[in-house]
Amino acid sequence: MQTANGNSEPAQRKALTEEQVNRFWTEGYLGIGKILEDDEIELLRREYDHEFELANSGRHPRFRSHAIGDTRMLQIMQMCEYNIHFRRLLYDDRILDLIEDLIGPNIQLFHDQALFKPARHGAPALWHQDNAYWKCSPPNLVSCWLTLDDVDVRNGAMQFLPGTHFRSQEHERLADNNALLDLSDQVDDSKAVVVPLPAGGVTLHHCQTLHYTAPNETDRQRRAFAIHFMNPGTRSLREMKYLEVSFEQPVLRMRV
Repeated sequence: MQTANGNSEPAQRKALTEEQVNRFWTEGYLGIGKILEDDEIELLRREYDHEFELANSGRHPRFRSHAIGDTRMLQIMQMCEYNIHFRRLLYDDRILDLIEDLIGPNIQLFHDQALFKPARHGAPALWHQDNAYWKCSPPNLVSCWLTLDDVDVRNGAMQFLPGTHFRSQEHERLADNNALLDLSDQVDDSKAVVVPLPAGGVTLHHCQTLHYTAPNETDRQRRAFAIHFMNPGTRSLREMKYLEVSFEQPVLRMRV
């Protein structure tokens, strides 16, 4: 292509094909596969384990533990505020290129979270839409879910219900844990699609796509890290305000 001064420049590279973009907007999710190199995965594993060691000793301010029966889901919100390696991952072009192809070139962080299912007693993440928690408008947020371990249906790979992103659904709180939402009794999980991934692989999903991860009853742990992206100008209906640019919610890419 030609610039205004007549010089030529290479066409912008697309991370996703047109078919992949269409599939995402039709089905509400997309499996990508491995994007990280092995040495990057090992570094992030070490840092991830260190943060959860702090959390399990009561020294992490953003740690949460959700119990469902005898199982637990361990969570650190905003890992990027405490660990430089996960902060850098927010700005990784391999991830932002994918997101740009879906929501455009102006990308702001909503939040990130580390989601850990320990071996043998990792809790399920029950069927839900993310925006039932978030209450964002417009509901156009896209999540990148990245795993640091090989995942399959037995240890907590993502499962999606295609096409459920077109409308929001009312959620109920889980009876024995009022922090968690649960749509399980309204879901026909025979239509669920499991997306297994190698370590360093990602899936992308829309904030209204119904999704679930099974309990981890294997001898393998499952370390996942989710980054949730939005356009600048997104509003919080919960707080009745625009989500302003800040250290907690930085602009990650802007093209003007």
